[in-house]
Amino acid sequence: MELHLDKPDYEYFLRGADGASALVNERRIRRSFVISPNTLVEDWPVHDAAALQAGDLDALLALEPELILLGTGARQEFPPAEVLGASLSRGIALESMTNDSAARTYHVLAGEGRRVVAAFIFPAG
Repeated sequence: MELHLDKPDYEYFLRGADGASALVNERRIRRSFVISPNTLVEDWPVHDAAALQAGDLDALLALEPELILLGTGARQEFPPAEVLGASLSRGIALESMTNDSAARTYHVLAGEGRRVVAAFIFPAG
């Protein structure tokens, strides 16, 4: 049986994430970041889901997603209600989950051609 590598037709491929880092294409990222199929925003200045503010979503909303995945580290945490409201008021769902779950969900949705944006939170330092 012959196997072929099926490469995605977008620029940034998220291979996986955990509570400490993520692998984007062939690069290990250890700081909070935002990813969409064709955009990578490194050094997103968020280090704690509980401290997230509505303005922190600006980098994500600028990418015009239909859905935002928020990876909150090794444990699922929820952002403040005002952050959820800022997203929902624009008709954009925001789902909060662990980094590994967000990576898997992102992979599936990006592969389907959906306008998905994922933000991954890692502790400072």
